[in-house]
Amino acid sequence: MTVLAQSTEVRRQDAAFVLPPLEGDASAGVPLMQRVRRGVWRILLRSFLLSYHICVGFAGIIGRRPKAIAADEPVEVLLTGTFYSDNWLNAHVAPLAASPKCRKLLLVTTFDAAPSPDVEIIMPPNWLRKIVGNVPSRLLTFVWTAFKRRPAWVGGFHLLLNGLIAQLVARLSGSRALYFCVGGPMEVLGGGIWAENRLFCRLETPDPKVEASLLKAVRRFDLIITMGTSAAQFYRDHDVKSRCEVVSGAIDAERFKCADATRDIDFILVARLSPIKRIDHFIRAVALVVQEHPEAKAAIVGDGELREPLESLAADLGISDHVEFLGHQGDVGSFLNRSKVFVLSSDSEGLALSLMEAMTCGLPAVVSHVGDLGDLVREGENGFLIDDRTPESFAAAMVKLIENESRWQQFSANARESATRYESPVVVSRWDEILQSIA
Repeated sequence: MTVLAQSTEVRRQDAAFVLPPLEGDASAGVPLMQRVRRGVWRILLRSFLLSYHICVGFAGIIGRRPKAIAADEPVEVLLTGTFYSDNWLNAHVAPLAASPKCRKLLLVTTFDAAPSPDVEIIMPPNWLRKIVGNVPSRLLTFVWTAFKRRPAWVGGFHLLLNGLIAQLVARLSGSRALYFCVGGPMEVLGGGIWAENRLFCRLETPDPKVEASLLKAVRRFDLIITMGTSAAQFYRDHDVKSRCEVVSGAIDAERFKCADATRDIDFILVARLSPIKRIDHFIRAVALVVQEHPEAKAAIVGDGELREPLESLAADLGISDHVEFLGHQGDVGSFLNRSKVFVLSSDSEGLALSLMEAMTCGLPAVVSHVGDLGDLVREGENGFLIDDRTPESFAAAMVKLIENESRWQQFSANARESATRYESPVVVSRWDEILQSIA
């Protein structure tokens, strides 16, 4: 495979896909005004977090005391977050709501979620959304609901800003604070610059003081839920004494099951089209595979800010006919069952829901060796973990799976077996254990 061994030069126009350095303040060559804006924003965020910690401390003094929870008493839980699809809600919200230990799950959202008997959807009033916008109206409705209902638990998906607001509100309303760490350590590392939050991304370069302040906030939660083991270990290593439990998303095995369909897509990637997903690596890897296998086809499911430049990259590489951009799809399972190999080329991940769905459908995986992906992918058994995250390495692993049918069959069977521990009944039982032990 001589072609796949060749290096591919990263061109200048791909700079938008490159993450900032992990250490240091890369100010060389940066215009003066940009450095000034960066410095001012750094001061504002540090001041905001300092004020936040003062408010949380004060709230702990004046706020109501949390009510005791009897061991046999089901609890009410209030959550908020930014949700991207019904799949996301079904995976992360529905299992908690289905637990007999959860009397009622209240969900404050602006997402048009499908009705559920276990979840009470609370939408901000339209007049408020028109006045202040979606996010502020959602958070204001969340605060109002917490004081009105006084649930046993108040929680947010992602630390910025849902988790921070949930912690403050819990201290004032007499609830316990719950943090769903969906994005893993990237939600705090560098001060949250890779957390895809519009406020903290404006830091542009890592800020150790903001990072330390965010870790201080994490230590104040009563319960932290991570998607995988490496995120939980990260917080333990950073002196987080709060209870930290690993609860992955849940998969509906009936909806995502291996179907007897024609697999006419060789490689599929399901993700938001954002910089941290490094979909440029996937496209370049496909270009390398096509040189050896001109019939190879790939599909990208998802939408986002980088769709146009990624389509341009595919055109520049001469593989537009080999890569189909499908955009957002409601029935992802149908495309997974038409595919042979699932690929995820991210620079950071938790335990990706898309990976669990793909492996439930029998797809071997070729994924970055980052975050919690190693919790599910076993090297050389149900997929490949890519350490150096170069297009060449992805391409080499991708070819191994489409060139050898017997290997693909074995990897596919192993993938389905591995995914069974993430099916909905298993995750519901996990929530039963957690809520029971806390009571």
